[in-house]
Amino acid sequence: MFAGHFGVAAAIKSKTPELPLWSLLVSTQLLDIAFIPFSLAGLEKMEPIGDGGYAKMIIYAFYSHSLVGALLLSILAASLASILWSKKAGIVIGMVAFSHWILDLIVHRPDMPVLLGNTGDFPLLGFGLWESVSASILLEFLLIAVGAFCYFRYVLQISSPNRKGKGIAVGCAMTVFLLLSFGIDIFA
Repeated sequence: MFAGHFGVAAAIKSKTPELPLWSLLVSTQLLDIAFIPFSLAGLEKMEPIGDGGYAKMIIYAFYSHSLVGALLLSILAASLASILWSKKAGIVIGMVAFSHWILDLIVHRPDMPVLLGNTGDFPLLGFGLWESVSASILLEFLLIAVGAFCYFRYVLQISSPNRKGKGIAVGCAMTVFLLLSFGIDIFA
């Protein structure tokens, strides 16, 4: 669901032009970025299922992808964005960061805890859309298609009449970026 998260960022950029695109892209991946140090510390890990491939893994991300962890990271991102830009920017960045957890809830197998470190040993969350590779690829493709469409339309709207070529080039570049990230998701 790597590319799907980027699709969300592209769509949100079209509605919040005051925010830098990089801030939205980073926000959508914040939980996965936080996974890296936890993984390096041996607190979180991924294990392939069978031959591996698209979405063929169990993820043990009991800190970065717990509901409480996602909320804390989203609040941290929102606070930082509020300081850097504005209160509205903080709200948007916080929501974009938390959208990662919502999308992961839909696609992950039940491997996401409620509390940090799976304290309390509550049932793990995840609706398991990854069990249907075609359905999860379709969802991800729809997210990047909507993101690419919204972003492309946005750059054309803000381009002056004599700079439409630049708007088209930027829109095409974002579309290529989203499609490449989708390809990496599927074939990695």
